[in-house]
Amino acid sequence: MNIILKSSSPRRKELLENMGYKFDIKVYEVDETVDSSKSPYENVKELGLKKCAAFKELDYGSILIGCDTIVVLDGVIYGKPKDEEDARGMLKLFSGKCHEVMSGVGVIYKDKVYNFVDVSKVYFKELSDKDIDDYIKSGECFGKAGSYAIQGLGGNLVERYEGSLNNIIGLPTEMLSKVLGELYEVED
Repeated sequence: MNIILKSSSPRRKELLENMGYKFDIKVYEVDETVDSSKSPYENVKELGLKKCAAFKELDYGSILIGCDTIVVLDGVIYGKPKDEEDARGMLKLFSGKCHEVMSGVGVIYKDKVYNFVDVSKVYFKELSDKDIDDYIKSGECFGKAGSYAIQGLGGNLVERYEGSLNNIIGLPTEMLSKVLGELYEVED
């Protein structure tokens, strides 16, 4: 069975490769507007499926995987920073607090549809302005939900986490592995 990852994220690509799967990457533009009448959980779940389902008829017969990851603090969704000030603001908010990282995943294979969310908790250390400025200067904060990469220098900002590290990085491989295992079992 052919797998198509519908994401341009190098971290998701690496995590799926580490699971031992061969796959292609196809990315289609999807409206990522958040519906403020829904919870962050509902929004990320829908977006993961929406990314997966985009132009699904072009790839019928392949396993399609879509994913979106958000950072949530006090019910507010934090995406990728627009600029240094945006990153600084997020990191100051997270300092000394616990926030959630949610990944919504959609998997479609023929008429089977799987849609799930994994939630992990991340506890940040108390950060000084220098800690934040040094991290922003590294450039690692850009292109990352919540303005940090736990698997890189951003790991130094974190006191501890609960849940799946891979979910925090961007793809809940443990949950995805169960779904893919089920699909391969059905096809054998």
